[in-house]
Amino acid sequence: MEVATGALGTLIPKLGQLLQDEYNLQKGVKKDIEFLSRELDSMHAALRSVGEVPREELKEQVRIWARDVRELSYDMEDIVDTFLVRVRGPVAPSKRSAKRFMKKMMNIVTKAATRHEIGQEIKDIKERVKEVAERRDRYKVDAIKPEKILVDPRITALYTKATDLVGIDEAREELIMRLTNGDDMSGQQQRVVSIVGFGGLGKTTLAKVVYDQLRVQFDCTAFVSVSQNPDLNKLLKNMLYELDKEKYANIHSTMLEEKHLIDLVREFLQNKRYFIVIDDIWDMKPWGILRCSLHENGLKSIIITTTRILDVAEQIGGCYRMKPLTHESSKKLFYGRIFGSEDKCPGQYFEVSEKILKKCGGVPLAIITTSSLLANKSENIKVWNDVCGSIGSGLASNPSMDSMRKILLLSYYDLPSHLKACLLYLSIFPEDYEIEKYRLILRWIAEDFVHRENESQSLFEHGESYFNELLNRSLIQIADRDTISFCRVHDMVLELICSLSREESFVTTVLGDSRQCMPSSGSTVRRLSLQNTTWPKTEMPKLRSVAIFSPAIINTMPSLSIYHLLRVLDLQDCNLRERRNLRFVGNLFHLRYLSLARAGYAGELPVEVGKLQFLQSLLLHGTEIEELPSSIVGLTQLMFLCVDRRTSLPNGLKYLTSLEMLGIVRVDSACIAEELGHLMQLRLLLVNLTTDKEGRWDENICTALVGSLGKLHKIQTLIVLSDDVAANLEGSVESVGNLSTLSIDRTTSLPTWIRPAILLLLSYVDITVVQVRREDIQVLGRLQALRYLYLGVGNKQVLERFMVRPDAFPCAITCIFSKLAMVPSTFPPGAMPRLEKFIFGIQLEDFLRGEFTTDDLALGHLPSLQDVQVYLSGRWKVSEEVVTKVKEKLRHEADGHPNHPSLRYDDDF
Repeated sequence: MEVATGALGTLIPKLGQLLQDEYNLQKGVKKDIEFLSRELDSMHAALRSVGEVPREELKEQVRIWARDVRELSYDMEDIVDTFLVRVRGPVAPSKRSAKRFMKKMMNIVTKAATRHEIGQEIKDIKERVKEVAERRDRYKVDAIKPEKILVDPRITALYTKATDLVGIDEAREELIMRLTNGDDMSGQQQRVVSIVGFGGLGKTTLAKVVYDQLRVQFDCTAFVSVSQNPDLNKLLKNMLYELDKEKYANIHSTMLEEKHLIDLVREFLQNKRYFIVIDDIWDMKPWGILRCSLHENGLKSIIITTTRILDVAEQIGGCYRMKPLTHESSKKLFYGRIFGSEDKCPGQYFEVSEKILKKCGGVPLAIITTSSLLANKSENIKVWNDVCGSIGSGLASNPSMDSMRKILLLSYYDLPSHLKACLLYLSIFPEDYEIEKYRLILRWIAEDFVHRENESQSLFEHGESYFNELLNRSLIQIADRDTISFCRVHDMVLELICSLSREESFVTTVLGDSRQCMPSSGSTVRRLSLQNTTWPKTEMPKLRSVAIFSPAIINTMPSLSIYHLLRVLDLQDCNLRERRNLRFVGNLFHLRYLSLARAGYAGELPVEVGKLQFLQSLLLHGTEIEELPSSIVGLTQLMFLCVDRRTSLPNGLKYLTSLEMLGIVRVDSACIAEELGHLMQLRLLLVNLTTDKEGRWDENICTALVGSLGKLHKIQTLIVLSDDVAANLEGSVESVGNLSTLSIDRTTSLPTWIRPAILLLLSYVDITVVQVRREDIQVLGRLQALRYLYLGVGNKQVLERFMVRPDAFPCAITCIFSKLAMVPSTFPPGAMPRLEKFIFGIQLEDFLRGEFTTDDLALGHLPSLQDVQVYLSGRWKVSEEVVTKVKEKLRHEADGHPNHPSLRYDDDF
């Protein structure tokens, strides 16, 4: 339903476009369009109501109605887009005036015919809309409302025996320690911890276990659940009843208002030490009301909340991120429920069990539901293999998986319609696939899922907010903590969205050598994900999107020019080395997204690509294209251009004023560096400073580049590579306040425009300098948002002892000093409070001379440390006895740390 809602949301503004005078439509056609706009507005409102109801609760005729609206909206959008393509379509350049005149006359005739065609197509669509509108009224779709959930699928977590719990001991003890020992909360009278994590991860179970263990220490306790659509009046009454069942035995029969109930709770708690758990908070409004009732009485009361939404947990405070079960705990839970213990499991089941556990990903509910499904099938290995291979459809078809599906659906149905479409789109990608953030967002934009809500933000920035919201709701997971450049989808979430996607005909996926995922008619195939080895034989006249994840399929791929509605063509990682001609691309006038990334294509990019006036993203990195045609400078809607570092760009780059992301630009002259300053919308810039084709280095390149940087007020990511020279990037740059990622391959020194007072958002720095100065560490240490630091030098350097401020590197999680030997005691208590990974070097000669001891290491000053790697520099200058002694001392430091961080050694940088 939400797919149809999203399609209509995109279509209605496009119909408004057609009413503009520039398209010169006949008066009757305009009236038909106005009628369609009004009817579609009504349908859009009805679909929003339908979208709030779980699909399984809808009557069959309503589901069919919603499907027909979806198909209707897609067909209308195709008609409108085709009209816009034909009317706006480019005229091929010609040098002769006679030819230009003939082209112009032909163009006028063609546009007149196009206007006549769309008039007829609008009339046909109008009849279909009338019929669908009549059925809407007949089925009373507008009156559909979501039913109240009578049974909370999480309720069993409240009544699980403590003896049945597996793998929760460590989390329980950690949480109890935070609540009872303070854990940086010793100054607070009231202690609040908010448990956050993915649905089914065991948040409610953990809260209940801690609650049961500690409740005897308090004067009064309560455990209340909020849920998605809370009745705050009832919630407050539930809390009062839990606090004192005798005093408030009849509270639910009263007609008290919320303010009165809040006052009653505050009055009751005024002189009592209380422990209250507020389970399953979905937004801040109910918490704001409940928070007013929880009296801060100075008696060290405790509040635990649970939520799936990270932003909610962080606003509440005391954020505790729930971790999946370890593999050992997962095995104990899985085998224990089926066989009693792992050692009672027959050997032939071990391999398939490991595959099943991998799919469950340490989510307790997933393990429990899957093991329950297999518990009575322990004698049939074929059933186990079938369950493992089809767990995706199992969520929809197996009653034993019903609880898992319902819990995941709670998160899904809480999404607004545009995020539902974005989440379902992830079903395009294979299982365990690491999805590039930029690739995903650009494809969302090409599919019209991303809508500009205010002019101050670009489409990509809106798309990025969608991505962050899915992260925030624990529906996707970060694949790399340092840069958040990749995400992945938990297998159980992927299974759910694949199931929903099939029901909605949203994405058609072909797996392995099977054709079973292809519908009998190709007319409903609009987004195609090919994970097999052969191209489908089904005709697909309405195909909009193609993604290929099996390179071998290229050998059977037809000419894609027959798919004239294609918007997204993603050939990333396909093998295109044998394909030398891509001229067919010039006929795909609807194309918004074209990727040949890492496909090894060695031919030319055809000049016809300049015809693609709607093209937004062109990804060519990892190809062997030597030069781009000059026609690309006419792609006025191009937002993202990525080429290989050896690819030359044509003159006129400055005309691509819609560009927001550009890389890798081969900068071999000051002229190209100067052109970059005209691209005022740039958010990401990746340049490669190099010599020209004759091998000459332009001394003015760096000056021109720094001058251009001073004009790029929106730049967020800057990456500077250089082939053979250390770039001198000194100069006045005042406009980089939005910079969040900075990487410089080789520079003479740390640029003086890296100023902490300006770079308040800079969180990732990867920079190699000829020589590090003391003040460089001081400057970097004052970057308040810095999470990842890689600081390297061209040749090995020993940094003399120095001291940084106690508040240095307040947010750093990873810190790497490459080819830089230094004494870690330069980081006093208070510095690097969040550091988890630390890589540095020790000059063994200094240890031999007694200039420092292992006591100077002071690893205990780094409270969050998890991983240490030490380079033992100058090993050849000292005896093995000294090396062994240093290693022993380092091991002693690591073992004495509360976190017992891992410790690795390397002989030298």
